[in-house]
Amino acid sequence: MRILFIGQAAFGSDALAALVEQGEEVVGVITSKGRGEVPDPVAVKAEELGLPVFTTSSLRIQEVADWVVQRKPDLMCLAYVTWIVPQSLIDLAPLGGINYHPSLLPRHRGGSAMNWAILQGDKETGVTIHYIDAGIDTGDIILQEKVPIDPDESVKTLYFQKLYPLGVKLIARAVALIREGKAPRIPQDDAQATYEPLITEEDLRLDWNRPVQELYRVVRAGDPAPGAVTNLRGEKLKIWAARPVEEAASAGQKPGTIVAVNPRGFVVQAGEGALQVERVQYPGTKKIPAPELVDILKLAPGEVLG
Repeated sequence: MRILFIGQAAFGSDALAALVEQGEEVVGVITSKGRGEVPDPVAVKAEELGLPVFTTSSLRIQEVADWVVQRKPDLMCLAYVTWIVPQSLIDLAPLGGINYHPSLLPRHRGGSAMNWAILQGDKETGVTIHYIDAGIDTGDIILQEKVPIDPDESVKTLYFQKLYPLGVKLIARAVALIREGKAPRIPQDDAQATYEPLITEEDLRLDWNRPVQELYRVVRAGDPAPGAVTNLRGEKLKIWAARPVEEAASAGQKPGTIVAVNPRGFVVQAGEGALQVERVQYPGTKKIPAPELVDILKLAPGEVLG
């Protein structure tokens, strides 16, 4: 079975390596051009493995299709692909294409599945390997496995500690099942489907009138990108790490008020409870520990955010 691999970033690199280690016949690799002079990790891995590689900024150009035709693939395998794959390209492989998606499809279709799962308070998510069709994450399911979303889980920990290694394993397993003629095709139940767009800072704006556990979900859903957002002294303040404090440090304070400064940063009153802010970013700074911002701005109890 001749496999054309399309992928990006470290995840794509590891998935490609897993297929080759499994003994699959990878006949070509398509990846992004990288940033500046830094090649995409998939391109680096393909060259290490001696595989033909095509770098591009779009899958919709004719040169991509021409190159795919030359490779004569039976199956396309997608691993961390930020492009929409044209149906005309998928049709060049008799067995079609398969894709990795970090949610329990049909829930959380779209490009920010992990962010929305945490933001909406899901208790579990997982990895789905599915066939590609003309829709966005709508194709028949081959494999799916669940993982719990722990109470303190951020997108960063959920991805790197759980969905990344599981995804690499399931991609390789799905390809083996297709090669052996044992892969199922389980239609998605559209009645259970949800779709969310790419998450933005506006989706992660902190409303200090909300209970602290909701605010904590916003912070966790924004780490490592795009970050939970509020305002401080008329400037945008991003909060990258925080902890809930169920009891307010000072009763009767207006939500958004800094009620305490401590060695871990500062505490902000919520509608219920308070939020211990521990890592932030402010105009003129990178991501820094919150105590550093306290020192820079001379923050003190009584100042109001939002």
